[in-house]
Amino acid sequence: MEELETSRLRLRKFNLEDLDTLGRIVSDPEVMKYIGVGGARDLQSAEKTIKTICSHWDKYGFGIWAVEEKASGKLIGWCGLQHLDKTPVVEVAYLLDSPYWRQGLATEAARAALRYGFENLEVDHIVAVARPENVGSYRVMEKLGMQYERAAQFYGVEVVYYAIKREEFYEVSSR
Repeated sequence: MEELETSRLRLRKFNLEDLDTLGRIVSDPEVMKYIGVGGARDLQSAEKTIKTICSHWDKYGFGIWAVEEKASGKLIGWCGLQHLDKTPVVEVAYLLDSPYWRQGLATEAARAALRYGFENLEVDHIVAVARPENVGSYRVMEKLGMQYERAAQFYGVEVVYYAIKREEFYEVSSR
């Protein structure tokens, strides 16, 4: 399955036609503040990101989706599953352009990605990491039912490490 839909979002595979829009999103220092070591990225970095995402899909059969707002058809960010920094562990990751923050869209997209991971990929647990100061990101994790496990270091920075097991996801989702 290469596409997912939620009530407000369409998650689809990235392509190079997304480059200009993604380039604009990742050039925003506020959007990129907590991604990796932080800081705005240039168009060349956006192109590398798209190629890396597509390569992950080709190699593993899953990955990060481009997130579109259904109402407008606009690319507003990314969300999906990938291998956590040099590990076989599956991570849910998300990033939205700042006008789309605080609307529950990251949670909506990430919930769809988790469901896909548990139902289609049949993984037993999925993790998420965020820099400790990125309160918005770990609030999304908590809304998803993910539990804090530990402090860790991934992607060259200190992070908080959350996880959820398949059965816990279904418990939270049925409420």
